[in-house]
Amino acid sequence: MDHLTVNHGRIEARWHGPPPGEAPTLVFLHEGLGCAAMWRDFPERLGKAVSCGVLVYSRFGYGSSDPCELPRPLDYMQQEGLFILPEVIKSAGIRECVLVGHSDGGSIALAYAGGTPAASIKGVVTEAAHVFCEELSVRSIREARENYLHANLRDKLSKYHGANTECAFWGWNRAWLDPDFMNWSIAEYLPGIRVPLLAIQGKEDQYGTPAQVEAIQCRAGGPVEVLMLDNCRHSPHLDREEAVFEAMGEFILRVVR
Repeated sequence: MDHLTVNHGRIEARWHGPPPGEAPTLVFLHEGLGCAAMWRDFPERLGKAVSCGVLVYSRFGYGSSDPCELPRPLDYMQQEGLFILPEVIKSAGIRECVLVGHSDGGSIALAYAGGTPAASIKGVVTEAAHVFCEELSVRSIREARENYLHANLRDKLSKYHGANTECAFWGWNRAWLDPDFMNWSIAEYLPGIRVPLLAIQGKEDQYGTPAQVEAIQCRAGGPVEVLMLDNCRHSPHLDREEAVFEAMGEFILRVVR
């Protein structure tokens, strides 16, 4: 599998391990500037460790998926979780899944788990997910814009996104820097989450404070485990790879059993 057709478009999709009829599936949801390739070999290794299939995909406007229209709506993460992710799961034939979402992908996972019937879901893992917008996030996203315009961020992203580079960056950046985005929140979906949840965040995360994890822990409708990591910024699976790998593996084995 290299693409899936959903919502009248094609998205880049990579499959590892057993098919959905033989084992639960780990569905990986990338960050706001990410894509399937930027997860590297982490999803495949984790899938093998827990004997699950793995689906890693790039959302519209990222990687080699079809582009999306700009500007993105300010509720683009809710739209992804409530409408597009269900189509991805259906198109892939997934019967049971654990969502693993990083940053924007974590927020999308929370919206899906708490805002849809989510009949196939067994658990959710978030890394550096956002429940609401903070001034810290806005400051760091302003810095990313400067790095894109005047440093080497554009070149780094183009290696992964190709023709989608402008779409990927500006779709994310302009939404978060819109003044109205300070009112953005997905807190309303948290009480609807009934499955176990593992929330991971770095203590030095430059895009969010521990208040994000605290909101998940306080408001989610199911059991929540929290892992706060020292010496870790916004990408725990890169900054503290082995600690994150072990924590995710133990959590996933429990929920799929």
